[in-house]
Amino acid sequence: MIKPRILALAIGLALTAPSVSFAAPTLTSLEERLMAMEQRLQKAEDRAANAETRAETAEKKIVRLEAQSQQRQQQTAATSAAVNLPAPAAPVATASAGNFADGFEFHGYARSGLIMNDSAASTQSGPYLTPAGDTGGAVGRLGNENNTYVELNFEHKQQLANGATTRFKAMLADGQRDYNDWTGSTSELNIRQAFVELGNLPEFSGVFDHSTLWAGKRFDRDNFDIHWLDSDVVFLAGTGGGIYDVQWADGVKSNFSIYGRNFGDIEAIDNTIQNYIVTSNNFAGPFQLMISGLRAKDNDERLNVARENDNAGDTGVHAMLALHNDSFWGLREGTAKTALLYGRGLGAEVKGVGSDGNLTQQAETWRLASYGVTPLNKTWSFAPAVLAQTSSDRYAAGDSYRWATLNARLIQEINQNFALAWEGSYQYMDLDPQGYKDRQAVSGSFWKLTVAPTFKVADIGDFFTRPEIRLFASWMDWDSALDRYASDDSFGSSGFSSGGEWNFGVQMETWF
Repeated sequence: MIKPRILALAIGLALTAPSVSFAAPTLTSLEERLMAMEQRLQKAEDRAANAETRAETAEKKIVRLEAQSQQRQQQTAATSAAVNLPAPAAPVATASAGNFADGFEFHGYARSGLIMNDSAASTQSGPYLTPAGDTGGAVGRLGNENNTYVELNFEHKQQLANGATTRFKAMLADGQRDYNDWTGSTSELNIRQAFVELGNLPEFSGVFDHSTLWAGKRFDRDNFDIHWLDSDVVFLAGTGGGIYDVQWADGVKSNFSIYGRNFGDIEAIDNTIQNYIVTSNNFAGPFQLMISGLRAKDNDERLNVARENDNAGDTGVHAMLALHNDSFWGLREGTAKTALLYGRGLGAEVKGVGSDGNLTQQAETWRLASYGVTPLNKTWSFAPAVLAQTSSDRYAAGDSYRWATLNARLIQEINQNFALAWEGSYQYMDLDPQGYKDRQAVSGSFWKLTVAPTFKVADIGDFFTRPEIRLFASWMDWDSALDRYASDDSFGSSGFSSGGEWNFGVQMETWF
């Protein structure tokens, strides 16, 4: 049956249509056209209704997001008020682009493994296990570590609309020698770093144009080390503040800082000794000149009990001249670094600046470090190192500690996932403690050889790619005279004396 609306339209069209020579359209064809038109109108109405629905949904979402934003601001303001801090500005004024979470980074370092002797029993190990280790005499870490050590680094960086940058970093670290899965009772968990940097401040100009201010607890940015010896060349750390990258000229810049460290209590005064280190670290091209002054008031008043020294000094100086090569000592492709360090008084601990409060005022130390890494060909890489030190009047008048380490690591690529790592170390030491801590004068040599089948996921030829899983076998021996150096060190302990020792184990190491 024809709908009344369609019939009326058909009659109207029929009456108004002009007379033409061909046949007039039938009522059926007119009805079909009108029905098609109605369908198109209905589809247009449906599309309009859908658009209205989407608009309402979007409006509700905007209202919800605005409510959440206001709630977060109220929570932040409440938290800030609780700790007597000013509430932060609204998020719209904070960053030039992106959201708050975009600036978060997570980095880490870890090593962990199992070590045993050839009788499947516990053994002595560590890069500093020789008598020279007390004064920094490392002998190489490959196949010679039995600890679990973890660093977890959390950072937040942002760049503001005015170009300024901020960086916050916190490092959580733990060292552990227990093999158990639950080690809370022996954990050394602590916050090793927590600091803030402010960079590219728009009101800074001239030599301070691209400088960075910092304050907090941290490792100095320009420390460097011989990784495969597990020995820092220089390590400046503590709590303080400073400024990086004061640019005097193209390629010439300086850093200035003050760090504080604690030595312990003065029994008679019941006060904690605080050592202050003021440092100027200067760079010109590949050269680095670092100069530090140290002051620890009343440190010389400490009493001589156990490990403390009643001859300890209260001031000191420290200096380092370093060359950072972008080649293997100018001989071939690779990198190399060389440093000469000197310290007197409290500065005579030249590796860990300001970390030893038992040094005498007359203590004097010289230290030489030189090391490099180079690819020999497509399958072999080579990393040699020389580390030597001499100290006098270090803890007692007339004492001397002299040692030198020669070390080299070779890595042979077998395929993209497997390599063989070889390491050899030789150390000579001549130590005369003058009775300090009841230790004996000794001299002699130490040797260590290690082979470590190593598994990687890729980039075997890159010396510093990680993660790695290593199996290892290490053989070491030393002159028998070294066994009598001290009763509380590794050498001469039960089941660990000269004549040759084998260690076996497995270890992982990773960083990112």
